[in-house]
Amino acid sequence: MSVSFYIAKRYLLSKKSHSAINLISGVSVCGVAIATAALVCILSVFNGFQDMVAGLFTAMDPELKVVPAVGKFMAADAKGLAALREDADVEVLTETLEDQALLMVNNRQVMATVKGVEDNFEELTGIDNILVGEGVFELHADVIDYGILGANLLMQLGLPADFDEAVQVYAPRKGERIDLNDPRESLNQEELYSPKVGFMVKQNKYDAQYVITNIAFARRLFERQGEVSAVEMKLRRGADVGRVKARMQQMLGADYVVKDRYEQQEDTFKIMQIEKLISYIFLTFILMIACFNIIGSLSMLIIDKKQDALTLRNLGANEGQIRSIFMFEGRMICLLGAVTGILVGLTLCWLQQEFGLIRFGSSEGSYIINAYPVSVRWMDLLLIFVTVIAVGFLSVWYPVRRLSRKMMTSNL
Repeated sequence: MSVSFYIAKRYLLSKKSHSAINLISGVSVCGVAIATAALVCILSVFNGFQDMVAGLFTAMDPELKVVPAVGKFMAADAKGLAALREDADVEVLTETLEDQALLMVNNRQVMATVKGVEDNFEELTGIDNILVGEGVFELHADVIDYGILGANLLMQLGLPADFDEAVQVYAPRKGERIDLNDPRESLNQEELYSPKVGFMVKQNKYDAQYVITNIAFARRLFERQGEVSAVEMKLRRGADVGRVKARMQQMLGADYVVKDRYEQQEDTFKIMQIEKLISYIFLTFILMIACFNIIGSLSMLIIDKKQDALTLRNLGANEGQIRSIFMFEGRMICLLGAVTGILVGLTLCWLQQEFGLIRFGSSEGSYIINAYPVSVRWMDLLLIFVTVIAVGFLSVWYPVRRLSRKMMTSNL
């Protein structure tokens, strides 16, 4: 242990001649600890919301999805896409075709996205877990085409999940202009019936806009024979999604884009990442303000130990050694505040996870979850620790050099 560090430790723990110095030192540690704990809690809450969104809002999204890099549609029999069916890591693969169409029933009309899928779509996703109604997931029967509508879309059309009426579906004919005198003459018209179920993902993007039907119906409606808008895949158990995605992207080339679940919900997760970054920046500024207490504490300590510094100099200590005493003092305050803050933050996160101390409302079931979700990630803790130490060390470096130099000069 160096002499400078030993003396700095004694200064930190021992009683000073002025009790205000001990008080300010304690306030400095508390200020850094509170700012650190706030960083831990806030970033963990953002992680919790991200995990919640990933768990709740991707029931309709496949593990991997291949879409064209340019345009909306691609040939279903393209060589690269055909090779995906033989991939050892792919357990289920389904072709999908989706586009905008007009739904009409009982004098109500709504624009919606009609998504045509293959019969194995039920195996691809967890759609059975989000069905509402008394029927079963079914896409067609003989000459009847079924459509499974989102819960909010059913409400807009004024229909129950087990409606009996045929929903009229209209889409523009390929390459034709709309005839304003009789628009229906320029539209393809098909009918969809209900298999006595709808679906509810609890995300408006799907619930208010999507209709799921068979891909043959979608190809007739949109005149897209032999084309798909995406190829969706479920991987075998144990497959590394990131590795498989990278391999498929390399195999397919620049004409296609392979997306995982997070990229399929890119807008949602990007907004959450931006919010998390902004919160981190704001709390770092608050941490910088808290570090000004350390400067005040060190300034008073330097003045209080002026005579001790003169004694050390007479004993042979140079300016650098004396300066390092107060530098160590400031760094120990930062380190103690950082460690204490992280421990307090982890404790608060654990209490929130176990007991849900901060809740959304007093009534149960009003929200998707009852209490704020929390998810602690070790990379965030490392980032917070490095940030606190960096901000703290930088905040004491210049003031200590300047004050100790002035003190040494005045003692000459």
